[in-house]
Amino acid sequence: MKRTFHTKVIGAMLFLGTLVPAGMQAQDFHLSQYEAAPLYLNPAMTGMFNGHYRIHAHYRNQWRAIATKPFTTAGASFDMPYKKYAFGAQILNYRAGTGNYNALSFLLSGGYDYAIDNKTNNYHHISGGLQLGFLHKSVNLNKLTWGNQYVGTQGGQFDVGIASGESAGSVSQFMPDLNMGIMYYFADNRARFNPFAGLSVNHINHPDEAYFSASKLPVHWTIHAGTKIGINEKIQLMPQFMNMHQTNDRELTMSMYLHYYLTESDAYIIFGPTYRISGPLSKSKPGYREKDAFVLEAGFKQGDYIYKISYDINTSTLKPVSDGKGALELSITYTPKRQNPNPIPSCPRL
Repeated sequence: MKRTFHTKVIGAMLFLGTLVPAGMQAQDFHLSQYEAAPLYLNPAMTGMFNGHYRIHAHYRNQWRAIATKPFTTAGASFDMPYKKYAFGAQILNYRAGTGNYNALSFLLSGGYDYAIDNKTNNYHHISGGLQLGFLHKSVNLNKLTWGNQYVGTQGGQFDVGIASGESAGSVSQFMPDLNMGIMYYFADNRARFNPFAGLSVNHINHPDEAYFSASKLPVHWTIHAGTKIGINEKIQLMPQFMNMHQTNDRELTMSMYLHYYLTESDAYIIFGPTYRISGPLSKSKPGYREKDAFVLEAGFKQGDYIYKISYDINTSTLKPVSDGKGALELSITYTPKRQNPNPIPSCPRL
């Protein structure tokens, strides 16, 4: 197969260019509302909530402004606690470009929660999690156009009637996947500060993702931390950050969320900005620590439901082409709460 080729849209060029050469790697799933999808962020967050169970749905649409077939990510998860243990499952699907590149991930998730001070207040917790499942990646080569099909007539175009000289058809790869994580959190609702911090490691088994020659998927590290700050009975702030690292690629996000409590309706308004930097760690690589996006996120919580919407404003070197248009993202979370027969009076908490 040729190492250099043209596709119909910029999206396919960017994405398939990372897949075909044997020495290059594909990217993992990408979400701006990472805090809304706990099983995606860290397996140790499996079952870490106050409720009977949790159902989450997520959708992301990116690069619609520059690609005829934009990048889409859709996913759903379910998890539930059982005493100190927790169980769940997550499915994510990513599709991009003219060649219908598709990555499907299905993971079973298990977790364990340990209270460090279980003989006293039961506030300091360490949780651990493990995910085991599979990745399936595929691409339809029949939908791509190649360099020898490009003709200079009518200002330049691709003539699909010209034989490409490439092996046609669809190719796919099925591989097992293993992730694990650990997390600390402080669970006193009466405290002004509730800090948390976690570490997750994905693709521990280095699955082989190549279609034509060996290409091991590198380990994906994620560090995340933050704290919930109770300002008063109506206002809470939540600063947090996430740093993802995979070989020489990095993504750093810094967020500040405001939770405003509506007393009469017993609901919350959620709003906050996120700033994201991405790119290689090496200064010699193109795109070194490049400005990526400014994300605006808003949400509403009432009863057992949390609704969120966000939009990525592109700030990278692609901005002249994208006109700043990045990604639209939506999420819904349903968590039936457990009733506490003897609640301790405290400020409302999200």
